[in-house]
Amino acid sequence: MKLTFLSPLYARQGPFACAYLDTSRDIEDPERAIGLRWRHLRDDLAAQGADMATTGALAHVVGTDRDVSGRHGQAVFAAHGRLALTEELPEPPARDTARYTMLPDALPLALQHAPDIPYAAVAVRRAEREADTGPSSRESPHDLDVEVQVGRWPATRAAGGGRVRRRIPAGEWRQAAARLAEELTGLADRGDAEALVVAADPWVRGVLVRELPRRLRDRVVGLQDAGAGSGPGRALLEEELGYVFRGRMPGRDRDRVDRFLSQRARGRGAEEGLAATVGALRAGRAESLLVNDPPDLPGTLWVGMAPRQVALTAGELHEAGVQSCWEEPAGAALIRAVVGTGAELVVVDREELPLDDGLGVLLRYPHPVD
Repeated sequence: MKLTFLSPLYARQGPFACAYLDTSRDIEDPERAIGLRWRHLRDDLAAQGADMATTGALAHVVGTDRDVSGRHGQAVFAAHGRLALTEELPEPPARDTARYTMLPDALPLALQHAPDIPYAAVAVRRAEREADTGPSSRESPHDLDVEVQVGRWPATRAAGGGRVRRRIPAGEWRQAAARLAEELTGLADRGDAEALVVAADPWVRGVLVRELPRRLRDRVVGLQDAGAGSGPGRALLEEELGYVFRGRMPGRDRDRVDRFLSQRARGRGAEEGLAATVGALRAGRAESLLVNDPPDLPGTLWVGMAPRQVALTAGELHEAGVQSCWEEPAGAALIRAVVGTGAELVVVDREELPLDDGLGVLLRYPHPVD
């Protein structure tokens, strides 16, 4: 998984005020509940030394995700009185947390983006025509409601914008399917979609799939029914996509896991454990960081001003010529190093691939170069 969405966090210096909170709308009086949650976090940030301007920047965006229904959360970051990043979380955090530290606490946000599967979804539902007019009305008394959305799972669950909706007379479906297939092909190619999830009755779905190029047909996941639809601000076919993608890893990440296993077996090009991972990131040798889910990281690591300045002890950084260093939460230090060195993050279930200290690293090259 690429972490470019975190880049805005590292465009400025800390300290950062970071908050993760439940902003679900599936409860009675959500505004009051969110307000109480935020006041507890604001007081916590103030106790940690956060200034009023920075907590005020967070206050302006907390709970503004009113157009997203159902269960979800927010991750918000600010520094020096200015908002740095805000994102909706597809799942509420296990508990509300707030931190005021030099590095942004970005690991929980990154983990909520995993597995980050690119997809396109199509839902076709039959609808009664309000008035029978025109030649097509003699062929069928129904219209077809067609919705299309391109996204990345699971982030799109709580960022369900970008839907395209149209109504097509059922008698014109063959011609419309050809146009829709061309549109889907362009969307799938631009977004590198690994799955095209099509929910429609068998005839409607079959007509559309036959119009797709052969290279995309193998990616089609057909569903019998488009269901009742998702709530406002949610992903199209949200519940169905949850079943389709359960336990699935994107092809790019699967390739990296396979390479990690192969190279680890040869004793070359892959390492695991905290010390080896930190050393590879500090040397700029990490192509991908593998993290077990759920993560079980140590409390802190030592860091300097640059992303690659990360170590188990202050002495390691001093030996490398880093004079100014301090301790930070391990997750925040590792994610900054991953983003800063252009590495990728691979989240892998602990039961599938248990790693020493819950960490592994796939190397860009097996041995350091001068």
